[in-house]
Amino acid sequence: MHFLDQAKIFIRSGAGGPGAVSFRREKFIEYGGPDGGNGGKGGDVIFEAVAGLNTLIDFRYTQHFRAPRGHGGAGSNRTGAGGDDLVIQVPVGTQILSEDKEDVLADFTKAGEKRVFLRGGDGGRGNATYKTSTNRAPRQHGPGWPSEEMWVWLRLKLLADAGLVGLPNAGKSTFINAVTNAQAKVGAYAFTTTRPQLGVVRHRNREFVVADIPGLIEGAAEGAGIGDRFLGHIERCRVLLHLVDANDEDVAESYRIVREELEAYGAGLTEKPVLVVLNKIDTLDDELIEALSTELELASGAPVIPMSGAAGTGLDWVLDRLLDEIGPEHGAVSEDDNGEDAIEWSPL
Repeated sequence: MHFLDQAKIFIRSGAGGPGAVSFRREKFIEYGGPDGGNGGKGGDVIFEAVAGLNTLIDFRYTQHFRAPRGHGGAGSNRTGAGGDDLVIQVPVGTQILSEDKEDVLADFTKAGEKRVFLRGGDGGRGNATYKTSTNRAPRQHGPGWPSEEMWVWLRLKLLADAGLVGLPNAGKSTFINAVTNAQAKVGAYAFTTTRPQLGVVRHRNREFVVADIPGLIEGAAEGAGIGDRFLGHIERCRVLLHLVDANDEDVAESYRIVREELEAYGAGLTEKPVLVVLNKIDTLDDELIEALSTELELASGAPVIPMSGAAGTGLDWVLDRLLDEIGPEHGAVSEDDNGEDAIEWSPL
């Protein structure tokens, strides 16, 4: 499945149906009077967040969404049928932005969340409603209220508890493969990860979601490399896991580059709790590991966890720390009615 996290679509609600102009023509009823019914209401445009979706790829092929209009009224005071509502399903974590991307119009963070985004037009009045004591045979009617329409942007921000950041080839994909079933691509070259990856970690009878995004390089905020366009997927994370390759020439500089790009992006990423990990220690001796950890601690001002995602060294230590930061109330595993494990999610 192709990953797409932004899409521009056109939406239009249904217009109201016109009211009817009609008069009673029954035998033996003289001066029957007006009996034109009202028009039906147009369909609303409704967005619904559903579980099981993690891409907006469907909106690349279908970009215009129009709700049906209401039907016209009829004689014998019959009201026209209303147009069916148009329900557009989007992944959990989708934001709806204005056409200029300046305003967030809606934000869906829970499965099952619905919102009437554009309201259908009300039906027009039939001529029966215009009858008065001085106007016994009105011939005017309402045409129905017009529809609403607009272009909007859909932007997906994946919902995850922990987000992985680091330079390319810092070992993020290897880590997420080691602790989840994500099966991210791993290679001995930069930018093996070209789109965000999600994985569910099961550790100490709890579950939480980890997001892996493409690596950042210096100048990512200005578009270098893949740029910072995927950083939006870790904005909702509770904690960041910053991986630094122990084989880099200067681990402190590697840490600084990523932190500066996070600061340039903004959105409060540098204010989130962060765990600093010195990765790929399986290729080093204990003395060098200690020296590099000390250097990285001085640069980050935080404790450093030595780890090797490939060898599995230190994985439990890292996962324990992640659970501490995520909190005990989130992602607890319980037994459902069938005796199977289920996740009790709380809103992010």
